[in-house]
Amino acid sequence: MKAIRRGLSNAVVQAFLVVIGLVWMTPLAGLFLSSLRSAEDTAEGGWWTVFTGPGQLSFDNYSALLENSGITQAFWNTVLISVPTTVLVVVVAALAGYAFAWLDFPGREPVFLLVVALLVVPVQIGLLPVAKLFGQLGLFGTIPGVVLFHVAYGLPFAVFLLRNYFAEMPKEMLEAARMDGGSEWRIFTRLVLPVGRPAIASLAIFQFLWVWNDMLVALLFADSSAQPLTVQLQSQIRQFGSNIDVLAPGAFLSLIVPVVVFFAFQRHFVQGVMAGSVK
Repeated sequence: MKAIRRGLSNAVVQAFLVVIGLVWMTPLAGLFLSSLRSAEDTAEGGWWTVFTGPGQLSFDNYSALLENSGITQAFWNTVLISVPTTVLVVVVAALAGYAFAWLDFPGREPVFLLVVALLVVPVQIGLLPVAKLFGQLGLFGTIPGVVLFHVAYGLPFAVFLLRNYFAEMPKEMLEAARMDGGSEWRIFTRLVLPVGRPAIASLAIFQFLWVWNDMLVALLFADSSAQPLTVQLQSQIRQFGSNIDVLAPGAFLSLIVPVVVFFAFQRHFVQGVMAGSVK
């Protein structure tokens, strides 16, 4: 009886999770099907009509999208902003997190408290002062300017996260490595980084998704030649109204990249989120 009850319980849970997954995937599926329909078909009915009229589906919208120089340039601008930002944040935060966790240097605790205090500073507060500074430095409106802004505001959380994760590593493990003659750099690269891979992967996913989907910072700091995909799609709405044949494939293209990145690193992400929850 216990086995039957356990089986029924597991079946109910699995069915519930399947339903939740289908509900979560419905908007994504609707967006994808809408991106395969013409503007005329979209005006006549919703995306679910493709099940009775599959002839509506074609990749003409994507062909036109790839020929749109503004959209393609915005896509590559998004890549040039998101990838360097993620790499810089992860590298700097990993180095700083290790230093705050295991290296003794003057002012370590006050500096770390300052980093923690920066977590509560809203991004909106720094928009105008940083814009003025970037204007004086010649970085305003450029991709490096957008990257630097994201790096600066992403580092406090990144350092806080990795420092706490690294600090939970066994002290005896690091002391044994030092007694064997390992330098701090060797310990960091050969020991700390492999052990901290789940937390680093989680941080990389969070940072990449945040920057890829950002529009507020890009609206202010990026000019027309440095606009990411989010800003370009927003300008398409402002210019052409309900041009769904452009917006739907562009939005799906903007959405599918973060989804692929998440599922590619899903195993490390779950490990990083669950780290420390079970002793």
